[in-house]
Amino acid sequence: MKKIEAIIRKSKFEDVKKALYEAGIDWFSYWDITGLGKSTEDQVVRGQVFQSSYIQRRMLSIVVRDINADVTVQAIMRAARTGDTGDGKIFVSDILETYRIRTGETGPEALFNKDEGNGKSR
Repeated sequence: MKKIEAIIRKSKFEDVKKALYEAGIDWFSYWDITGLGKSTEDQVVRGQVFQSSYIQRRMLSIVVRDINADVTVQAIMRAARTGDTGDGKIFVSDILETYRIRTGETGPEALFNKDEGNGKSR
């Protein structure tokens, strides 16, 4: 199993969400984050525009079976890319174990995503 964390532009969130659904990923967590980077962004406060090194982004956290990792990463990259600096980053790490609290299922069977073609959890 893999954990995929993606930091993307907030403006690309709906595109990424749609791409993930089309790739068969129908459950993930996300939250708004603020980071610091080399670039700056325009911020609007009470009608005033100023440049800030604080960069507003959205972070997604997705756990998938190994067979779904590449399709998930490619869906995010395709949907989040603008070609400009600041498009974001994707991090992939191994997950040792997963538990579904409600049923007691463990391992890949505890995940929400489906195996291609057979309707089983993946």
